[in-house]
Amino acid sequence: MDPIASRIVDVSGIPVGGSEPFALISGPCQLESLDHARMMAERIAAACAPTGTRFVFKASYDKANRSSLGTERGLGMEEGLRILDAIRTEFGCPVLTDVHEPGHCAPAGEVCDVLQIPAFLSRQTDLLLAAGRTGRTINIKKGQFLAPWDMANVAAKVASAGNEKILLCDRGTSFGYNTLVSDFRGLPVMEATGYPVVFDATHSVQQPGGQGGRSGGQREFAPVLARAACAVGVSALFIETHEDPDNAPSDGPNMIPVDRMEALIGELRAFDDLRKGR
Repeated sequence: MDPIASRIVDVSGIPVGGSEPFALISGPCQLESLDHARMMAERIAAACAPTGTRFVFKASYDKANRSSLGTERGLGMEEGLRILDAIRTEFGCPVLTDVHEPGHCAPAGEVCDVLQIPAFLSRQTDLLLAAGRTGRTINIKKGQFLAPWDMANVAAKVASAGNEKILLCDRGTSFGYNTLVSDFRGLPVMEATGYPVVFDATHSVQQPGGQGGRSGGQREFAPVLARAACAVGVSALFIETHEDPDNAPSDGPNMIPVDRMEALIGELRAFDDLRKGR
């Protein structure tokens, strides 16, 4: 896999792609409050500082594809975008959030630097077109049900809107019931589209619906997969984090405790530097 095969996408001042050091996409799965988002952004920034790693703050204002009706969905779009706008202004970092419907794209695009297409919605044409028309960077999660080569057609839908600011993100592939597996052959296959590739280490260890009414996960394997992805070569890493994952409102079992992020980032940068010849 040629580490300079992909184009470089400028994400509000962060170059993502080519032989650039990996960018980090990180934050809690779900927005909880402005104070919590501010605390998380501060701690992620501190974890990135020793290596000079550039980061995009991510958090979702709505988790529309939860396992069951009884689980928390989030703060809603209006409040969520207000918080993300405040984080962007205060920390000077790009921000990312999920969009689930075509009508969400324009208002989210007014605030967020990156709009993320959830894996379950990665073939929804109207959503992809609406996201593309915002002109923002679009991070498309590969559906757990898709082959990596299928992402060329997905990216083409966004590009047809005149937007080539596309990132393709692997987050594991369905493997039996309530289980995912990561096939690292998919990273160079997706990079062959010419778009930068992101590896989502924390959702790749998710166990969808594994706890009955909610998803489970094996967070201890997220660093293992992240190291492997860096060894293959990626443009960005997606790692969700929280100060108390076991009590987080969503995706706790697969999130990394934020107090472990600095050491993890340092380790991953070493793999990334070796792969990219620095």
